[in-house]
Amino acid sequence: MLGMLKLTPILLAVLYGLFSYQFSAWRTKKMLEEQSTELADPKLKVLTDKMADALDLERIRVHIYEIDLVNGLAAPDGRIFITRGFFNKYRKGDVSAEELSSVIAHELGHVALGHSRRRMIDFSGQNALRIVLATMLGRFIPGISVIIANALSSLLAARLSRGDEYEADAYASALLTKAGIGTGPQKTLFTKLQALTGNAGAGTPAWLLSHPKTEERIAAIEAMEARWDPPVPSP
Repeated sequence: MLGMLKLTPILLAVLYGLFSYQFSAWRTKKMLEEQSTELADPKLKVLTDKMADALDLERIRVHIYEIDLVNGLAAPDGRIFITRGFFNKYRKGDVSAEELSSVIAHELGHVALGHSRRRMIDFSGQNALRIVLATMLGRFIPGISVIIANALSSLLAARLSRGDEYEADAYASALLTKAGIGTGPQKTLFTKLQALTGNAGAGTPAWLLSHPKTEERIAAIEAMEARWDPPVPSP
């Protein structure tokens, strides 16, 4: 009985995490439905059709989310979105159709690899970890135990998120290569992202970021390409 009482706060934290995630997913879905339209662009359709053929799909639906931020996202229900801000950058010529298609491929990776479901589990686990850490640290440093527990949980969340981004990058690289688009646009977009997003995260230590550094993402793709096509030894 005493053991169950000790576990109760952890179980409640897990349940609260599951509820919070499900509520957030419901709210996000409702907001996206109210503020989005299906993307219709001839150049992008040619590229998404190539990716659909590579995946043996009839078509890939992409929606425009009517906000000014520059971003792409995969909704918990599997739909793919490009923000109006990102699409406007494409219309102005700041981003090519191939570069925007690499964003779509990346978001498809999040869907195919089940990252939304995994994040629900991760979020619940982080809530439980936060409770355990705060309780343990509270015995020794009661004044700042909650602050430390929150900071450590945030570091873990950032690390897990970076792992998801690397996996989605790899998926996108493979898909773009199979579709005949190649990884070039994916890499050139990475070099533009900081300027396109207003230098968000500039100067922040890598271990605090939810996305890997640009040079690290490009290096990971090039390392993967080297494994696909090892150099031919000299005669």
